[in-house]
Amino acid sequence: HGKTTLTAAITKYLKGAGENEENRTLGSIGNAPEERERCITIAIAHVEYQTKNRHYAHVDCPGHADYIKNMITGAAQMDGAILVVSAADGPMPQTREHILLARQVGVPYMVVFLNKADM
Repeated sequence: HGKTTLTAAITKYLKGAGENEENRTLGSIGNAPEERERCITIAIAHVEYQTKNRHYAHVDCPGHADYIKNMITGAAQMDGAILVVSAADGPMPQTREHILLARQVGVPYMVVFLNKADM
């Protein structure tokens, strides 16, 4: 639904704004062949970026129900979460489970990013 695309867009924007040295492309984040073929995130990807005020360690976690254990591993390290929801498809069956898991492992802040709102 756009989690990896959002991660790539954040690094591209910050590089253009002079806030970050690295621009991570979509292919460099979701780099496993199966991820590219199926358009899903399987493995956790760590992407770091810097602004004038903060350092971010961004963890791109899988959203697909089959890889929920990988999502839990990533969530255990988070200070906050961005929940990506497709406006075209709406919340997926596992969306509620992701919210509950994030709360259970102590993620204190959550932002909902509504993606594909133009569709």
